[in-house]
Amino acid sequence: MASTSDFSKHINEGYASKGESITLGGAILNGEAVADTFVKVPLKTLNRHGLISGATGTGKTKTIQVLSEQLSLLGIPVLMMDIKGDFSGIAKEGEEKPFITERHAKINIPYTTSSFPVELMSLSQQNGVRLRATVSEFGPVLFSRILDLNDTQTGVVAVIFKYCDDKQMPLLDLKDIKKVLNYITEEGKEEIEENYGKISTSTTGIILRKIIELEQQGGDLFFGEKSFEIDDLMRFDENGKGYVNIIRLTDIQDKPKLFSTFMLSLLAEIYQQMPEKGDVEQPELVIFIDEAHLIFNEASKALLDQIETIIKLIRSKGIGVYFVTQNPMDVPASVLAQLGLKIQHALRAFTANDRQAIRQTADNYPTSIYYKTDEVLTSLGIGEAFVTALNEKGIPTPLAATMMRAPMSRMDVLTDTEISEINAKSKLVRKYSEEIDRESAYEILAKKIDAANQQAEVQAEEENKTAERKSNEPSTAAVIGKSVIKVVTSATFIRGVFGVLSKMFKR
Repeated sequence: MASTSDFSKHINEGYASKGESITLGGAILNGEAVADTFVKVPLKTLNRHGLISGATGTGKTKTIQVLSEQLSLLGIPVLMMDIKGDFSGIAKEGEEKPFITERHAKINIPYTTSSFPVELMSLSQQNGVRLRATVSEFGPVLFSRILDLNDTQTGVVAVIFKYCDDKQMPLLDLKDIKKVLNYITEEGKEEIEENYGKISTSTTGIILRKIIELEQQGGDLFFGEKSFEIDDLMRFDENGKGYVNIIRLTDIQDKPKLFSTFMLSLLAEIYQQMPEKGDVEQPELVIFIDEAHLIFNEASKALLDQIETIIKLIRSKGIGVYFVTQNPMDVPASVLAQLGLKIQHALRAFTANDRQAIRQTADNYPTSIYYKTDEVLTSLGIGEAFVTALNEKGIPTPLAATMMRAPMSRMDVLTDTEISEINAKSKLVRKYSEEIDRESAYEILAKKIDAANQQAEVQAEEENKTAERKSNEPSTAAVIGKSVIKVVTSATFIRGVFGVLSKMFKR
């Protein structure tokens, strides 16, 4: 059996850090926590992304809560996509209980309670800061990938964006792009063909159906103005704590298209707007994506490629992205390979597939003389997890079964009253509560079509009047006939008069 002192030295040396770090908890050997054997993550490697996984009820949410608290204390803002709605308690101070005191005594980490600054956000009509983006901000490529369009259809979307750009018609919401699609196949068909080439109505019909599908999942609420500004995620309170921004997604669990649309657009926007940072001492922002399988299960190959590319590149902007899911196999291997920190809570082996998944998971972790990884994975208790990270040199740390520290904030959800209180004090709620519907492609094209219709009506009316006037005018033959009759009539009258006069003179 391995000695406790050797194990303690192995872990403490492997997790040593010259710069600032976050302490996750204490290492476990043979099922028992080893005092003063701390598992730490250097701040400078937190932009290398990560994975937090484990079966339901094993403590994933509390782990995210601990990480978010420690980041906030160090002045690092957090963005949390909360699918289940059980993360909001971080806004309120926790309560020390006997099991927490006992846990912290075992790992020899002092326990204190604290609350943290929180913004509650929403993609729908839930109370909170409304998150929106315009269609134009997506651009033709990203918008096409979200709709899962082929190359031909993507080319048509590119034409639509170019046409609207040339005509200075903003594409703000879904009704704008739907209006343009209808216009280019009907009233504006000749104009488009002359300047941009012929477009198949069957292609525009497919694109329109894809947009309607997105609309039915709540996309009409997300697309529009006022667009959310990325800088509003990077805020601090008066004590220097980073804000924990919680996007409440409890009402879109059955709308994965909207969820993946938002997540990808947000990552793309952050990447485009944030300046290049290179190697930083601490991240600018850390993002936790709960129930990550909802993204990957619905994602097309093109969308997965886009996610993989952004994950690769966004770390140089000082952004860390952490996927939270039940099974690490939910995350594609291409994305999994980009992740530096891995926190694996217990997995359950009920079926042959489960056992195979556990073996695959164990193979993704460094080998260790202190653990039989696949066996320990099924025996970890609640609030315990395997951890491996990157040290300051970018080298993987030793595998450590860890008794995680307890959250300092409330381990429960906020009440409706508490949520209302937070929103009432929020400057961002006031900033983004107004829904703007300025003149855009829909209104401009509607006016253009109305003007064309009115002109057509005026022209038709003039043509009708001309036709009516012509129909009322006598023909040339009739005019000649009337003239002849008049002449004949006049001659007869004159002869009659002369006849009467002749008779009078003869008498």
